[in-house]
Amino acid sequence: MVVFGQDDAQAYLRQLLQQERIPHALLLAGKTGWGTLVLALEFARWLQCPSTPAGLPDCSCKACQKARQWVHPDIHFSYPVVGANAVSTDYLPEWRKAMGENPWLSAHEWFQRLGAENKQGNITKEECIAIVRKLSLKAFEGPYRILLMWLPEYLGKEGNRLLKLIEEPPEQTVFVLAAENTDAMLPTLLSRCQIVKTYPLPDETVAEALQSHQGLDAERARQIAFLANGDYHLALQMTQTLDSDDARLLVEWLRQCWRGNGTDLVRWAEQFAQLGRENQKQFLGYALHFLRELLALKVNPTLSVRLRPAELETARKMANLFAWEHITQLAARINDSIFHIERNANPKALILDASISIHRLFKPLR
Repeated sequence: MVVFGQDDAQAYLRQLLQQERIPHALLLAGKTGWGTLVLALEFARWLQCPSTPAGLPDCSCKACQKARQWVHPDIHFSYPVVGANAVSTDYLPEWRKAMGENPWLSAHEWFQRLGAENKQGNITKEECIAIVRKLSLKAFEGPYRILLMWLPEYLGKEGNRLLKLIEEPPEQTVFVLAAENTDAMLPTLLSRCQIVKTYPLPDETVAEALQSHQGLDAERARQIAFLANGDYHLALQMTQTLDSDDARLLVEWLRQCWRGNGTDLVRWAEQFAQLGRENQKQFLGYALHFLRELLALKVNPTLSVRLRPAELETARKMANLFAWEHITQLAARINDSIFHIERNANPKALILDASISIHRLFKPLR
């Protein structure tokens, strides 16, 4: 596992180590594809590494070897899982395999690995109880007991169970959290953490990583890096193909909304409902990305936007046809749909209602 980019965040974390000012709760905030989780995993390794200076990339001590294989007895992992009473240890083999293959993976890909289908991931009450129990034990080997939690926003209100522990943890206990959406976290939980932000990786950094780690030629690496917009996980997906099912589905959906045939809209809603909630959220999230790039194209038609060629052609046609208010209203409707899907709304009824509303938005333009 290699950390690249996020130089400011890395420098700050090393400074904390050198000055021995380790906070009891550290929150790394940014998309996993930017390297946020990778950096959190490395910081946990640095904390357990006995070498000086701690955390050298080429360190081969036993503590670093165990940390790199995710088997260090004093580094505990917590992450969203599927099931009402599930805990992270139920899926520890899957977690280690996922980290070994791609520690830049998205939440959506993680849930697909767990076979989420129509279920949503969460961090359960039982998981919080297990965390309290784990951290009540003495350290086995390392100087710290570390709880590394990926996507703490999936705690929801269960985060209240950890507030006291995070505020007054046992001696030599450190929480390392890696979050993508801090707005979805409890304010009381956020207030107990020292926040370090991560940012989209520079295109040059992504391109260099694709060349050195994936063996891509320079031209294709630059093309993919530009489209990925600082997200290395997305770039890795694009190394396999530059096609996107989400892009195809979006164009198909907008065409159906434009035509407004009731039977076709119902059929499309049934197809959408079969995707499963995580796939539905993934698709609607892509739709928001497309609309953001469409707005940029609307501002400046010559602007290089982060869309694939086929998507760009569709966006240019829409930019000529739609006004600002049409695009913003469409984005608001899609954003509302994501909100309700996350709260277990009936997906067929929801997308059918959204499709009818979008058709009414398009109707004056026909």
